[in-house]
Amino acid sequence: MRGKSEGEDQSDLFAKSGQPAPNNTATQAHEIPRDTTRGDATLSLLREGYAFIPQRMKRLDTNIFRTRLMLRDTLCLSGPAAAELFYGSGMLTRIGAMPQTVLRLLQDKESVQQLDGEEHRHRKAMFIRLLMQDDDGMTRLVALFRRHFIAHLPEWEQRDSVALSTEIDRILAETALRWTGTPLATLDLSRDGRTLAEMVQGAGRFGPRTWLALARRNRLEKRIRSIFKDIRDNRIAVAEGSPIDHVAQHRDRQGAPLSPRAAAVELINILRPIVAIGRYIVFAAMALHEHDEWRRLLAAGADELLPDFAEEIRRISPFFPFVGAVAKEDMIFEGHRIPKGQWLLLDLYGTTHDETLFPEPHRFKPHRQLSWRDRNNAFIPQGAGDIATTHRCPGERATVEILMEAIRILTRDISYEVAEQDLEVPLNRVPAGPKSGFVMTKVRRTAAPDTPSAPGQ
Repeated sequence: MRGKSEGEDQSDLFAKSGQPAPNNTATQAHEIPRDTTRGDATLSLLREGYAFIPQRMKRLDTNIFRTRLMLRDTLCLSGPAAAELFYGSGMLTRIGAMPQTVLRLLQDKESVQQLDGEEHRHRKAMFIRLLMQDDDGMTRLVALFRRHFIAHLPEWEQRDSVALSTEIDRILAETALRWTGTPLATLDLSRDGRTLAEMVQGAGRFGPRTWLALARRNRLEKRIRSIFKDIRDNRIAVAEGSPIDHVAQHRDRQGAPLSPRAAAVELINILRPIVAIGRYIVFAAMALHEHDEWRRLLAAGADELLPDFAEEIRRISPFFPFVGAVAKEDMIFEGHRIPKGQWLLLDLYGTTHDETLFPEPHRFKPHRQLSWRDRNNAFIPQGAGDIATTHRCPGERATVEILMEAIRILTRDISYEVAEQDLEVPLNRVPAGPKSGFVMTKVRRTAAPDTPSAPGQ
């Protein structure tokens, strides 16, 4: 049952209520395999992290199984057909699909992620204009990232060692705040940059650090809310056409502006994902360290291979393990009955590491030639489906553009040594990353070398 290819006819994968299937469909519905974990499996999820769903899919030889998480009956799904259900069917909602701590850290109430239908598409269009359609804005974003990265190098050259994960968060926070045009008089680049990074770091955990991240987010949101109030009252002027101006000027379908709280939430929903790109940049640095032939090739100016390298980083790297949704109506999915109100999880990590979809899934192979531009329901590191009409992340273009620029800098603008360290990436830690943060020593500005031959496929 695993690894259904995208080329298969999916017309029979699910049937909407309101368009009833024949009477025998219900009686012939397949029983959904059940996780063998006794009782609630939340502790197992916390122990296993990214491997929780894929291991059970493999053990049960299925693309769907039932478990219990946070005392809630849960269906876990994987593969292209499940991605189509989540992002293309219109039969699921994101409302009520996230634990409250995750919702408050990553999206928050009144955000675009908590809307459905036309209201969602109307709000989403604002993000698409900023993050996908504005070529000049994207060029400026990448240029700002490069400028802030290069500006930190003199400091790095004076230090014995640099933890890339920490430093890249600072650089991206500075980039995001400057690019959006956010007035900095009431903000602190260092403090609020850490807060944006902590939102991502705390989303996959429970405990004191999560509550601290929530408290800091609330304080940041309050400060940004006051900025929007000042903009509306003409006490602060922002650059016309800047992202913060777009958010301030946005009107809902009834013509009303966003409330200051909703505007603050949506600005944070632009800032925070830009900072989160740092996790991919650390994984890119690890790949360059482990695959010297690619480092030498990219250092020599092989820009045509940068997209392939960056996209394979997105595929292979553990980012967010899954996304949640709730069934809006009764349905049949691949012969399985799913009732209205059912909580479902789509396994992003397991889908992008399914050996039936990606041969040798744990091997780094940029020659797969993946692209966020393709409607590929197997390559779903940040979601699937049509970006304009679904809940797929609108920031994939920005992610890839910034990631490629980071790779250029790491291979052409600086030289460094990789310190002796533990580069293991524990998959039970969400979001994942090397424990060391990727420590570099002897960082120096440098020039690009001559072009070597391409690595073999």
